[in-house]
Amino acid sequence: MDPASLIGIAIALLAIFVSMLLEGGDPMSILLLPPILLVIGGTLGAGMAGGMMRDTVGIVALFKRAMTSPKLEGANVINTVVKLADRARREGMLALEDEVKKVQDPFLRRGLELAVDGVDSDELRDILELEIETKRRQDKVGAKLFADMGGFAPTIGIIGTVLGLVHVLENLAEPTELGHLIAGAFVATLMGVLTANVVWLPLANRLKRISDLEAEQMHLALEGVLAIQSGLNPRLVAQKLRSMVPAEPAPAAAPAKKAA
Repeated sequence: MDPASLIGIAIALLAIFVSMLLEGGDPMSILLLPPILLVIGGTLGAGMAGGMMRDTVGIVALFKRAMTSPKLEGANVINTVVKLADRARREGMLALEDEVKKVQDPFLRRGLELAVDGVDSDELRDILELEIETKRRQDKVGAKLFADMGGFAPTIGIIGTVLGLVHVLENLAEPTELGHLIAGAFVATLMGVLTANVVWLPLANRLKRISDLEAEQMHLALEGVLAIQSGLNPRLVAQKLRSMVPAEPAPAAAPAKKAA
C-alpha cells in the first residue's frame, strides 16, 4: 500500500491543530457536530446531484481506493513477461496455456489468453487499448466526483455560517450566548474549506494519479503481450519494457570522509 494520502492528510490536520494549540485555542471547539453534519451531508448531496446515482453509489469504494491503493510495480510485469517470452520462444505460444492461468495481473492474463487463442496482433492491440481507454473514462468519473465535492464544500460551509448567524440574530437579547453562537457559526465555513482542501481535492488528484499509473502498467502489459506474440528475443523484450518504466531516483551519495 502507498500511504501518501494517509500521511499527507494526517500532516495537514496535525499542522492545523498544533497551530491552534500554539495560539492558545482549543481544538475541541471546532469539532461541533451540527456544522460537520451540514458540511459533509450537504457536500455529498450536491456532488450526487451533479452526477448519476451509479457515480455516487461507489463513493466508499473510491475513498478506500484512494487511501489504500497498492504500490504498482512495473518490474513485476516485466519479469512475468520475460519469463513467458522465453518459454514461448522455445516451445511456442500454445505452451503458455497453463502458465497464463497463474498470472496475477488480470489485464495481462486477458491479453495473454487472447494471444494464445491466436487473435491477430492488430486486433489484439485494438481490444486491449479499448479496455485501457474504458478504464480511464471510468476512473475520470470517480475523480470528478471528489473534485466537484471539493468545489461545493466551501460554499456549503458559507451556507452553514449564514444559518448560524441567523440564529445569532434571533438571540440578541441574550448577550452572554452571542460569543458561543458566533464562533459556532464560523465553524461551518472552516469545515467547508478544511474538508475541500485537505480531503476532497487531494483525493481527487490522488485518484487521477492512480489512474495514470494503472494505465501505464496496462500499456506495459500490452506491449509485453505483443512482444511475446511476435516471438521477440526475451532480452530485447526486457530492454524494450524497461525503457517504458521511469527510472527510480538515484540514492543520495554518502558524504566522503575527510582524510586524517
